[in-house]
Amino acid sequence: MSSAPLCRFCRAPLTRTFLDLGEQPLANSYLTPDQLAAGNEPVFPLHTRVCDRCFLVQADHEVPAEAIFDAGYAYFSSFSPGWVAHAKRYAEAMIERFGLGPESLVIEVASNDGYLLKHFLARNVPVLGIEPTANTAEAARAIGVRTDVVFFNAETGRALAARGDRADLMAANNVLAHVPDLNAFVAGFRHVLKPEGVLTFEFPHLLNLIQLVQFDTIYHEHYSYLSLVAVEQVLAAHGLRPFDVELLSTHGGSLRLFCCHQASAHKETEALRTLRATEAAAGLSRIETYEGFAARVDAMCESFRAFLASARDDGKAVAAYGAAAKGNTFLNHCGVTRDDIVEVYDANPAKQGRYLPGSHVPIRAPEAVKTTRPDYVVILPWNLKDEITQQLAFIADWGGRFVVASPLTRVLD
Repeated sequence: MSSAPLCRFCRAPLTRTFLDLGEQPLANSYLTPDQLAAGNEPVFPLHTRVCDRCFLVQADHEVPAEAIFDAGYAYFSSFSPGWVAHAKRYAEAMIERFGLGPESLVIEVASNDGYLLKHFLARNVPVLGIEPTANTAEAARAIGVRTDVVFFNAETGRALAARGDRADLMAANNVLAHVPDLNAFVAGFRHVLKPEGVLTFEFPHLLNLIQLVQFDTIYHEHYSYLSLVAVEQVLAAHGLRPFDVELLSTHGGSLRLFCCHQASAHKETEALRTLRATEAAAGLSRIETYEGFAARVDAMCESFRAFLASARDDGKAVAAYGAAAKGNTFLNHCGVTRDDIVEVYDANPAKQGRYLPGSHVPIRAPEAVKTTRPDYVVILPWNLKDEITQQLAFIADWGGRFVVASPLTRVLD
């Protein structure tokens, strides 16, 4: 009998399932026509558990990070105008709040294609990107963003500090959930951060995942699903602490956590104390809160399958928008194939002409919707619903309608 896996943070045995999604392909591994024809798409277990000791929700798989963030990694942040605008607002707010200027240094971990750091550069604030995927780093360098191609961890942090790269501000937005070795990753920040420097994390809030049944944010790229309860414990173990928090609408509801060294002068805010109380009231420090989630996920999938069956019976064509990782988790858990959804539209040229992992729905440029003229367009990245409905408002010209599937499937008016 095999022993239970151990918690990524506190190393307690993980004996309690949160949600088991079975065998799934990697959510950002879009297939070329040759790969589709070869028919040997790899799949990996996608089983999440909750730690009884520290309440960290986490995937128990050990898919190597190199298998996920390889040279063909297809996610480029700049292809979402809404996300780029979010990054610009962040840069302007941080420059103003912390008085950043030409003598400062901003370091972003998981800097992708420079979508965020370019806004600091535009204000004459020096920057450095840390990015493990070579193709996105190349795109960042092309726009003048100094970028190191490396995974961030304690060793990286020490090396950066040794060469003189110490940060006034560090951003690690939507990356904390992506690291398999949580302790090694967080340990790197205290080496690079100046004594009164500020570190910000953004991550989808576990409370929303549970309350709004956002199970499609679970995929192999996300090793952890984060709450303040869990993150505070991780930070404390590595000499860091939060001092402020903002609640964001991004990714279905995220936290922006402001952190610093334990000995820093930054004062804890009322907003942080309020969030602690909110999580306590919601039961995130009680193990029973995490039980029963699978039944709610099953109800969500049944709702979507019923919609697809009804559309098929009525002779209606269903397409989708957004070849997003969360959409792939959702479609594959629901058992959707290209017989159900004719095609999916995405603005990223790196995805066009490929096929969604698992469901094998073909990916086409957004302009193709005018040729296909589907009756329904399912918005897979539901967090971008407003942006997508505005971009594709013209589908109403032929009677097309938008559909969202979270938390239950509904056709938008």
